[in-house]
Amino acid sequence: MENTETAALPAAFRRIGWSNLAAQFSEQIALAAAPLAAVLLLAAGPAETGWLQTAQTLPFLLLSIPAGLMVDRASRRSLMVGTEALRALSLLAIPLLLAAGGLDLNRLALLGALGAVGTVCYSVAAPAFVPSVVPRARLAEANRWLELARSVAYAGGPALGGALVGWIGVSTAYGLAAALSILAVLFLAGLPRDEPPSGPRRHLLHDLGEGARFAVGHDLLRPILLTAVFFNISWFVFQAVYVAYAVQNLGLTATEVGVTLGIYGAGMIVGAALAPAIARRVSFGTLILIGPCFGFCAAGVMLATLWLPSIHLVGASFFLFGVGPIIWTISTMTLRQAVTPNAMLGRVSALIMTATFGARPLGAAIGATVAAHLGIAACLALAAAGFLVQLLVIGFSRVPRLRDLSEIA
Repeated sequence: MENTETAALPAAFRRIGWSNLAAQFSEQIALAAAPLAAVLLLAAGPAETGWLQTAQTLPFLLLSIPAGLMVDRASRRSLMVGTEALRALSLLAIPLLLAAGGLDLNRLALLGALGAVGTVCYSVAAPAFVPSVVPRARLAEANRWLELARSVAYAGGPALGGALVGWIGVSTAYGLAAALSILAVLFLAGLPRDEPPSGPRRHLLHDLGEGARFAVGHDLLRPILLTAVFFNISWFVFQAVYVAYAVQNLGLTATEVGVTLGIYGAGMIVGAALAPAIARRVSFGTLILIGPCFGFCAAGVMLATLWLPSIHLVGASFFLFGVGPIIWTISTMTLRQAVTPNAMLGRVSALIMTATFGARPLGAAIGATVAAHLGIAACLALAAAGFLVQLLVIGFSRVPRLRDLSEIA
């Protein structure tokens, strides 16, 4: 009999993995290019880049639940293909507008929001798709490979996007992002056809309520949900002003901004690579706790740059932000897949994404408002306080006491 520990993961999963890598690279290049284009070409300041971040993350708040309902009712493959194609078109439109002299902050924000629709649907559909092609015993391994691909994209995408903007221009960065998004579509189109989930069609509100009651009522999912909400609000309070802070206060170039964002991805690669070894040495609950601990430490290091402005401290902060939270993502996704019935995974994933990723535009709006009225230092302090709250929420829950997945089977 083939050893499941060494056997290759199914071919369908490998296609998901390659499409995930291309899509994540596309997204990260575009996310790095957008605020740089706003600051360097459109003379945007901290408040304007904050509102740009708000617009680009708003689809996570508005569309996650509808996407989750579609995932549990329609073909997951078709949904991922269609919305990734939409992202490719939105990315292609930006260099075309720039060439025609028609790019402004509002259009940049609108096209960024359209591109985020693809990210929302992919992020909801993929966790629901994976358990249907990967055995439960290998879910953690599959999730680690998906997150490792995302980590590589987070490491290389921002640095590449920043370098392209600084060396060649915005159009080149967006052109490469669009090409990668098209490549992701081709990988997804090669997945086997999946049929919509069978069973009687129920009222949308009934399905939504069922998923919400399960996620909020589960004593392991609830603290994870709350922790992720506070993490994402705090992260985007900081992200809303980081590029303007780095360029205007720390004196970093576009390339250096891309490098610091790339260090975040390097931290994710290290975290994803070390996750199996760490998991063998600590309990499952401790593994989950690592992310919030590292997030709080990273926020403290970034706060110190107010008094000790240094690209090295910035890089150390982003590295810590990458290492811990990627371990959190892998472990909590595995937990969610283990405790949630497959027929409900789309809705539960969507509700968690709405509450967590939906916190991003809220955090970006808070960051923009605080920056406009109180300054960047207040934003960094507020973000650090939020990272302390997310650590306390998970630390005082039952989650850190979990020894392994057998306790939740």
